[in-house]
Parts: sequence; structure tokens; C-alpha cells
Amino acid sequence: MGLLGKIIHLSVDAVIVSAFLAGVKRSTGLSFKTEKIESKDMRGMVNKYLDIGEWVMDQSIAVMGTSVYFERKRF
Repeated sequence: MGLLGKIIHLSVDAVIVSAFLAGVKRSTGLSFKTEKIESKDMRGMVNKYLDIGEWVMDQSIAVMGTSVYFERKRF
């Protein structure tokens, strides 16, 4: 696998982790404390990273909601 392949693989992994964190936030209310990050620039980057996970989660739910392969069950 070349360098481009590794970059793509790591990027996809990072998005999956971000989406996982978004799912944890939505299902449990637990979220990452970004205010504990001292650097304003780093805090902004982490918030943007977490926003990507929220967006991926929203898009996934929208697609699954229109799919015949998924059904919504209320517990």
C-alpha cells in the first residue's frame, strides 16, 4: 500500500472514531470536554473533528431512515 493508501486509511479510521464519539454522545450524553484543551487553536481543531462525526452520524441516519433494510424500533 502506498502513501496515499495509508493516508486514506487513517482518514477513514479517524472519521469512524469521530462518528463513534458522536454516537456515544447521543446515546449516553457523555461528551469530550474540549474546554479542558488550553490551546485555542487545538480546541478549535478538536471541535471541528467532532463536528465531522456528528455530520457523518446525521447523514448515516438519514440514509438508513430511507432504506428498506432498516426499521425504527422504539424501546
